[in-house]
Amino acid sequence: MAFAGNSIRLPEGIGGFALYTAVLAAGACALPPLTLQAGSHQFIFLIGTLATWRYSWGLTHFARALIYQKRVFPRLRQAAEQGGNTLMPSQVYLLITSFRIESDTAIAVFRETVREAIACDIPTTIVASIVEAADERMTVDIFRQMAPPPRVNLKIVRIQGSGKRDGLAQGFRAISRDAPPLDAVVAVIDGDTVLSEGLIRRSACFFALMPAIGALTTDEECEVSGSRLMREWHDLRFAQRQMLMSSMGLSRRVLTLTGRMSMFRAAIVTQPDFIAQIEDDHLDHWRFGRLKFLTGDDKSSWYWLLKNGWEMLYVPDVQIKT
Repeated sequence: MAFAGNSIRLPEGIGGFALYTAVLAAGACALPPLTLQAGSHQFIFLIGTLATWRYSWGLTHFARALIYQKRVFPRLRQAAEQGGNTLMPSQVYLLITSFRIESDTAIAVFRETVREAIACDIPTTIVASIVEAADERMTVDIFRQMAPPPRVNLKIVRIQGSGKRDGLAQGFRAISRDAPPLDAVVAVIDGDTVLSEGLIRRSACFFALMPAIGALTTDEECEVSGSRLMREWHDLRFAQRQMLMSSMGLSRRVLTLTGRMSMFRAAIVTQPDFIAQIEDDHLDHWRFGRLKFLTGDDKSSWYWLLKNGWEMLYVPDVQIKT
């Protein structure tokens, strides 16, 4: 509730919320007393109806995922393979954000990124958005040791340790200054994400094949150190993710453009309002004022594409490891 002069301004949407609450309470009061007594036929029927409604959503997602993985996406993959090099972008950017990642992980991530840049046979610029001098030295040393061809370049963006959002924004601005061609694509890669072999060529082709696609994301596998129970839990969790993302992919949407690895059109990530959305996304609360988001950059990028009418693609046969 806010005060403006002598008038009182109620929170936005409070009328609809009050109406919904009143209807819900009236419906509950109208139920026969036996309906709320455990063990009665009416109670069992009510709970069964709720359970049927609840788990029918799971069955719906499962069916949609099968349709996408077995019928829809294989056709897209076949068309992409038939297009071959004609669907490849003229320039690829690999933006890596890294801050205090364990040394073994950081080395593996950067080595595989450089290897993939070499193997894709496309002019590629690796943009490393990093904080500490030690990470910069490691990045440069690995790049030199792997001796990539001249078409593979490295750019270092040093930032303050003010968060991943600032690191992404500075990386996007560095790409903007490079004036990328219209068909260029940008892969945003987290500091603990290892790219699989052939990821660039098996993913970037969809942007030329499907002009309405603004971004895409892929399947994910998690490497867990710990007990067998913890590993099994993560395997189940990522299997559920594969199913839900495939279901959403049938509608040319995804649940989130995961920050682990998502690929965008360069024409999108170089737009000033997109960069501003990533860097300074916030929520204006009627009581607490402006709340700046520190994490959730993948939700901000997802929302920007959704708001601006872009479609999104899920690529279930390409995988990253985190």
